Amino acid sequence: MTIKSTNALNIAHVLTEALPYIQRYQGKTVVIKYGGNAMVDESLKSGFARDIVLMKLVGIHPVVIHGGGPQIGSLLAKLGKESTFVDGMRVTDAETMDVVEMVLGGLVNKEIVSLINSHGGKAIGLSGKDGPLIYARKLRRKLRDAEIDAPEIIDLGHVGEVIDINKSILDYLTLGDFIPVIAPIGIGEDGMSYNINADLVAGKVASVMRAEKLVLLTNTAGLLSKTGELLTGLTAERVSELIADGTITEGMLPKIEAALGAVNAGVNRAHIIDGRVEHSVLLELFTDSGIGTLIERR
Repeated sequence: MTIKSTNALNIAHVLTEALPYIQRYQGKTVVIKYGGNAMVDESLKSGFARDIVLMKLVGIHPVVIHGGGPQIGSLLAKLGKESTFVDGMRVTDAETMDVVEMVLGGLVNKEIVSLINSHGGKAIGLSGKDGPLIYARKLRRKLRDAEIDAPEIIDLGHVGEVIDINKSILDYLTLGDFIPVIAPIGIGEDGMSYNINADLVAGKVASVMRAEKLVLLTNTAGLLSKTGELLTGLTAERVSELIADGTITEGMLPKIEAALGAVNAGVNRAHIIDGRVEHSVLLELFTDSGIGTLIERR
């Protein structure tokens, strides 16, 4: 057998392995949070766009929610503003909010839309303020200190949490053969704009749409134990234990919170996968082994 025919046979095996997964997910919604290195490496960016187009072509309804932390941080640094984080969330004053809207709603969102469309997709870029799509309110974080009885309330500025998602907008787009690409900016009853963690928005969108899967891209292989081992097949009870013992901290907290919220609301499975791996979304969806950390209902 020649090298050429061997390669062709390998491709055939890949396609036959993918077939039952394509059949399973056809007509179903898959929500993907796009972030990390996958958003800054040119090869990974192009590969992600092709993956999303392929999903749509085989009958799956992808909905993309994107981050943009590195891009926001870079512009803030150029403006001489220091970035501060609490539990993985950026403290956002009024000036920082202007930068967030410009970067997320403009630069990053339109680049993703353009990439997907250049590969034959029909992507529509949205801020959560469009429609409006994402209703939000101010988020306040409580930090507990063992030395004091009452928790300390941390004011994060224009950081919000999702109250509701306008599902009708997303239904209209997905059933109309479009691919929604959403910047995680919400609008409050007071007309204020709110910067919302993209993982948490993705979790809420997956919950409201009763998605088949929620996939969160990150810059690690998934959730790792204190000894560096990949943890997977987790239940809500096990996740609570990992938070309590300090295994889950900082930037991983919003991802876990999003995944738990989604599966508790009816999403079948949530996955935290390594966005640095080429075609990681397809590997998770269409192969027997999958990758990353799986959180599921039981």
